Amino acid sequence: MIGWLDCTAGASGDMLLGALVDTGVPLATLQAAVDAVGVEPIRLTAGPANRGGLGATQVQVDAPQSTVTRTWPNIADLLERADLAEPVRVKALDAFARLAAAEARAHRIPPAQVHFHEVGALDAIADIVGTCAGLHHLGLTRLSAGRVTLGSGVARTEHGLIPVPPPAVLELLSDVDAPVWSGPAPYEMCTPTGAALLAAHVDVWEPLPTMTVLRIGAGAGRREIDELPNIVRLVLGEPAPVTSADQHAATLMESNVDDLDPRLWPRVLERLMAAGAFDAWLTPILMKKGRPAHTLHVLCEPAQVEQLRAIVFAETSTIGVRQATVGKYALERETVTIDVEGNPVRVKLARLDGVVVNVSVEYDDVAAAAAVLGRPVKDVLAVAGDRARALQEGR
Repeated sequence: MIGWLDCTAGASGDMLLGALVDTGVPLATLQAAVDAVGVEPIRLTAGPANRGGLGATQVQVDAPQSTVTRTWPNIADLLERADLAEPVRVKALDAFARLAAAEARAHRIPPAQVHFHEVGALDAIADIVGTCAGLHHLGLTRLSAGRVTLGSGVARTEHGLIPVPPPAVLELLSDVDAPVWSGPAPYEMCTPTGAALLAAHVDVWEPLPTMTVLRIGAGAGRREIDELPNIVRLVLGEPAPVTSADQHAATLMESNVDDLDPRLWPRVLERLMAAGAFDAWLTPILMKKGRPAHTLHVLCEPAQVEQLRAIVFAETSTIGVRQATVGKYALERETVTIDVEGNPVRVKLARLDGVVVNVSVEYDDVAAAAAVLGRPVKDVLAVAGDRARALQEGR
């Protein structure tokens, strides 16, 4: 079974808990995992809610006031000693490690010195451990998510007012190349806890994938807002059968540009990909009078044309774009994580008629692993490539 998260209204820990319970995950499963951490008593309750006219489940985390200030090493020690299923422990540690690193970068201090005031309070421990336990209970083979709404304005914290989106949220989601936008609501829509959970669990960022839908869960946020239903949706299903390659219509936009500073092109391509283009690339050409130039190509869903065309006009010097409808063939694919000397590296598997025919190692993960190991990138890439080929051969 696969899952997809609709983060149109952002994400928070309690919203994710609500979506899990709404899909049928027993509340007792989440409560047992939270109890296993061994902190002050925390009680989870669930009930129906309505947000923007849509029904959902709201999970309430009831925790006592705590005078304990916990650092990342304290949290890690709690989780290491807790009686949790190993996959739950690993994901919870991952989420908190990401949160500590993001807060450290935001405050420019070492991760070990991060004091978890709000993000490390008992309700956040419940949110993270409970969500990890709920997703483990579902046994998903893949979890993807769409664009994440972050909100705008300011939010009040123990440190005073901070801008929205909070610095830690931007750090967390930029680490995993998540597509984000501010959205229509002037509130904090994605919390650091929610962002950490997304970063730790989401395998790929994409629109709703091809699937046969089995269950849909909606988790309610704490407030009712006017701009949109304040819910996270979790869609569960089975991958739709693929006999060969998935074919559907796509739009190809192109524009010839001869007067743009070439240093700007990487930013142009980055913005187009982050906004949801299937692909964006450049072709060097010669135009009239022998002028060197580039053709910008953008392949996308027809529904995305207007948004992506606006980016092309805003980020480049072109005054015109041509477009055509083309057929797009895509192999069935999934992203898995392999271990390279203790470092996670993502690998994309592409299948034809159910057989893996291509594998692709995520270069950024390899580069990060090489930095940690103090080895040349080419050496770590070779090791990762060998392990990826072993997956292709079924070893």
